[in-house]
Amino acid sequence: MLEKCIQGRVLLLTICAAGIGGTFQFGYNLSIINAPTLHIQEFINETWWVRTGQPLPDHLVLLVWSLIVSLYPLGGLFGALLAGPLAVMLGRKKSLLVNNIFVVAAATLFGFSRRAGSFEMIVLGRLLMGVSAGLSMNVQPMYLGESAPKELRGAVAMTPAIFAALGIVIGQVVGLRELLGDPGAWPLLLASCLVPGVLQLASLPLLPESPRYLLIDRGDTEACLAALQRLRGSADVAGELAELEEERAACEGQRARRPWELFQDRGLRRQVTSLVVLASALELCGNDSVYVYASSVFREAGIPEGKVQYAVLGTGSCELLAACLSCVLIERVGRRVLLIGGYSLMACWGSIFTVALCLRSSFSWMPYLAMSCVFAFILSFGIGPAGVTGILAAELFDQKARPAAYMVGGALVWTLLFLVGLGFPFLKEGLSHFLYMPFLGVCVWGAICTGFFLPETKGKTFLEISEELHRLNFSRQSQGPEWTGPEVILSTEL
Repeated sequence: MLEKCIQGRVLLLTICAAGIGGTFQFGYNLSIINAPTLHIQEFINETWWVRTGQPLPDHLVLLVWSLIVSLYPLGGLFGALLAGPLAVMLGRKKSLLVNNIFVVAAATLFGFSRRAGSFEMIVLGRLLMGVSAGLSMNVQPMYLGESAPKELRGAVAMTPAIFAALGIVIGQVVGLRELLGDPGAWPLLLASCLVPGVLQLASLPLLPESPRYLLIDRGDTEACLAALQRLRGSADVAGELAELEEERAACEGQRARRPWELFQDRGLRRQVTSLVVLASALELCGNDSVYVYASSVFREAGIPEGKVQYAVLGTGSCELLAACLSCVLIERVGRRVLLIGGYSLMACWGSIFTVALCLRSSFSWMPYLAMSCVFAFILSFGIGPAGVTGILAAELFDQKARPAAYMVGGALVWTLLFLVGLGFPFLKEGLSHFLYMPFLGVCVWGAICTGFFLPETKGKTFLEISEELHRLNFSRQSQGPEWTGPEVILSTEL
């Protein structure tokens, strides 16, 4: 793998350029909003006071803040729906570049919101950053999955999870009180999302487009060959070009699928089932609830209040470490093992975590057990579901169905993220320490469905994966003829 990476320096640069303005932005903007929570709420109240001469009631301040937080996943939903058409019309690379328009607009709104005395600019900026995150989270893994050689495809497709975790960690670091977590620096903290966007705009235009898009969607053999030669370095690309030609022949005469057509095609039944179940499990597995409980668990364990922010920083570091480890393991052990193992370990640690929460006032060492479970749970999530789920749409669907599959998966993830964020406070109040029990069932269900429905795709070409899935979807027909109704003679159909 190291030799391949050295040979394909352009591939490595492509991964970095796509990631810094892609899923890095998602993780970064997800975490930086936590540090200035109280400062932004004070700004909302002050702004209202200047406008009306009276303070805004506390419940309305909380409502505006909830809107600022919840518009991020809502914008992500719009971005996910926009990703498919853009990836088809503009290509994978140009879609990522155009996506930075939303970043520049949002950073401008954030940076001048305090001077303009408008909290509405923060609301609109969060919506635009959500659109940017939703679009990049779908286009980036599509772009990288189509650009990587088959023996490195899993490791390359795991890099979006690494950049997302890196974004979370960097956002937690930048949001520390010693840096941009100061009360007067929050506009600069929110506007700092412009830096990764500028880095991507400066680097990505110098790198090649997806070879599969160039050959299969645009029919440009010369551009495809040039892109392959740049991405593979000195390696011989004749065999890979022949594989792409076979894939092109299999897709010839087809148009890009629409999202609803995926559910109507029996030949995609297993793929759609796997995508829907595992994309849902990704958001419903309880990882967010563990993050929410982390601060209180750390306080219970005796960590001083001033040091809790550094302990929380350790949770993001755990996910980053696990994502890097998964990137190394995925081509050795395969996708299924990481998913089944990840969800099984999460169910195990989640059960112990629930017991520890219930008994933490009874035994002095229980808070430390709960704290250990927080780190173990996040490590289990990072090593399996966090990264592998993003590969599914790239590997299970062919070139014409892939953009639509990313639209379906992305829309599902962002919708559930919005609903979980909206309903989580009520769930937490109703179930208290037993909050994790529903999520425990989701983890078990994710492991079971992976075992029954998801085939192993390690080391296979896209065409080989499509052929295997076709056999699985029509396994009953291969055992013998199945009557499907009277034969229709096309010449006399009327």
